[in-house]
Amino acid sequence: MSEQIYSGIDQDMAGGLTPLGRMVIDAWVFGILSEDETCTGWDMSRMQLLYEEVYAAWEPYSHLPSLLPPELRQRHTTLYDQRIAIARESGWDTDLSDES
Repeated sequence: MSEQIYSGIDQDMAGGLTPLGRMVIDAWVFGILSEDETCTGWDMSRMQLLYEEVYAAWEPYSHLPSLLPPELRQRHTTLYDQRIAIARESGWDTDLSDES
């Protein structure tokens, strides 16, 4: 059985707005990772460790962006706005209807 490897946020689906991609963005928000770290090639064990760090960073704010202090809230907004723009440029569609 081979270990699963993360493709990295820049190769992730939906411009990185997947659960793993959002975890990388949140790690950037909290300064756990530098913004040039895309986690390309990371195995799932390493991603699990990152998840635990990100989860702990969110705990004081009840995992709600609205409870972040102003500087972190602005960083969160900026980073997610950038990723949403990338996702839209790559064809990401926010329409959740069942009609094609």
